[in-house]
Amino acid sequence: MGSRLNNIQRRAAEHGRLRTGYTQGNRPMRSATWVVTSHSEEHVRTAAELWGGDVQEWTPLNSTIKQWRVITKASAIEALITPGDPLNQYNEMWSKGGCARRCDGQTELLTRKPCICAATFGEDWHQQPKGRVCSATSRLNVMLPDLSGMGMWRAETHSFYAASEWGGMVDMVLAGTDGRGFVPVTLRIEPRQRVANGETKKFPVVVVELRGITPRQALAGPISTALALDPTGSRAVAAIEAPRPDYLADAAGALTVDDVQDVYRAAHAAGHLNDELIAALKERADAVKEPAQPIPAATPPAPAPDEEGVYEGEFVEDEESSGWPAVAAPGSGARA
Repeated sequence: MGSRLNNIQRRAAEHGRLRTGYTQGNRPMRSATWVVTSHSEEHVRTAAELWGGDVQEWTPLNSTIKQWRVITKASAIEALITPGDPLNQYNEMWSKGGCARRCDGQTELLTRKPCICAATFGEDWHQQPKGRVCSATSRLNVMLPDLSGMGMWRAETHSFYAASEWGGMVDMVLAGTDGRGFVPVTLRIEPRQRVANGETKKFPVVVVELRGITPRQALAGPISTALALDPTGSRAVAAIEAPRPDYLADAAGALTVDDVQDVYRAAHAAGHLNDELIAALKERADAVKEPAQPIPAATPPAPAPDEEGVYEGEFVEDEESSGWPAVAAPGSGARA
């Protein structure tokens, strides 16, 4: 393996974002299904083929760079948690000038002051309207195994309730895998509601769930890449349940022994050989063998004259004679 720079952080390129909302004009809208955005039209079109929706050009708010977007029809998508710690969480407040506050829950990191929101509104600060306080921002980097490219996709949520669940889920997984190997998960948008002060508030929460593996497997150590890519064994099951070729029909159409041997090799490679099939293939091979050609009789040598130029004579019956044999001269030099 080659060398790496030790003074920079190595990370995969970001292909796009997984969002739970979209903009309609200048108005933000919540979505019950995933919204996939990217600078790559190919990635977005592939997402549309997998999860439905119409691909469209899209320009984010406060930006002049066009991207591609699809509002899918899927509320749950398959993903992989990648090695390392894929989750970043901060309480953030943004303005047109950029990030105005970034807090770890105790210290506002830009000013190095204690948490401004908690100091102003108390421990229930998150119930204040957006814009007045920071938003609990969680960013989870995942890989989408069915989309092209080896880069990362960033799932982002500003839900206070999702923040605690994401942190707890990822920390449990990291405790088992030590940040090594991939972990198959499902990212699911779950509708929820909360009753406070006599009001019922409905909101979506992104839930991260293990996919195809048990907590025992997830906590037992790093998971093999093969298991992470196909945790349910669906590809193996599909291969087992695939229709078995009709080898006898293929052999019946064989015209040569080589053709029969091809059928044998195909059955052997698929693990379908058995005694009955082997016997049938041998029988067919015997039937299509080319019959042995008879050895042609030796051609008698052409007659040759003796030293005096005379060919050896042959007596034949002369039907018109009175019974005396006649001498036939096979060569032009024959004498009576």
